[in-house]
Amino acid sequence: MAIQKIGIVGSGTMGAGIAQVSAKAGFNVVVARLTAGPSEEVRKRVEKGFDRDVKKGKMTEEEKNEIMARVQATANLEDLADCDLVIESIIEDVAAKQELFAKLDGICKPETILSSNTSTLCIAELRSATKRMERFAGVHFFNPVPAMKLVEIILPLGAAQAMQNDLREYVEKLGKTPVMVADQPGYVVNRLLVPQLVEAIRAFEQGVATINDIDTSVRLGLGHPMGSLALADLIGLDVVLAMAENLDGEFGGSQFKAPPLLKRMLLSGFLGKKSGMGFYDYSQNPPVANDWLVRGDKPKAETV
Repeated sequence: MAIQKIGIVGSGTMGAGIAQVSAKAGFNVVVARLTAGPSEEVRKRVEKGFDRDVKKGKMTEEEKNEIMARVQATANLEDLADCDLVIESIIEDVAAKQELFAKLDGICKPETILSSNTSTLCIAELRSATKRMERFAGVHFFNPVPAMKLVEIILPLGAAQAMQNDLREYVEKLGKTPVMVADQPGYVVNRLLVPQLVEAIRAFEQGVATINDIDTSVRLGLGHPMGSLALADLIGLDVVLAMAENLDGEFGGSQFKAPPLLKRMLLSGFLGKKSGMGFYDYSQNPPVANDWLVRGDKPKAETV
């Protein structure tokens, strides 16, 4: 079955990014918003990514409008009924995802592939809420979706070969590289990444080095495009904690244990870039490292 129409559930950063790259590649896209608020806000979030391309001269206004004509926003899951592929990108919670998939299983046509953009959860466990033994998979994009070239396709036991081929073709049409991964928590990238993020937080917490020096070491010593603490902020510290706890629950071992500092930051509302405060203070331009976090005594702004 050739995939032509994409449904996306979840209108956050990841959902909007998946919608953006799918529409740009020529697919018709329906984005379903589950949270409160007007559906038009979803279209504006998708369009914002294209506005940046227009400003940079990467596309014309006419090209942007042509792409956006393929994007529909809705608050009604019934509008996903005739989609060929539905990608879930909501909160990283098994129960919430299972509840959603049970509904989608009853709404979508039998041929529809249901999939999750989860970063660490067991795909077979999510699939158990449906009757789609052969047509359910993980399709894990990375943030920021338009820039990141890799997509992990996670295959639970019993996944149909035809579905695998359809998903590979879809990802390649986006101009991205698919890798086929067994249904193991963390898959490939996050199984390797989470221990690094956790250890970078622990190193800062233990006073090994400042935030900037840890991130500089990762960039220049390991050749990464950004530092581990800045990356944790970009991913979202709540997501980092959820991934660490999921992997710890499956495998155990100190490499996945979340440092106390990470939990204290979440309790204080420090979620990273999306909340404006994490290991860096994003109210400043450029962002300023919050080295005071290990002490808890945020310095007061100087008055003139």
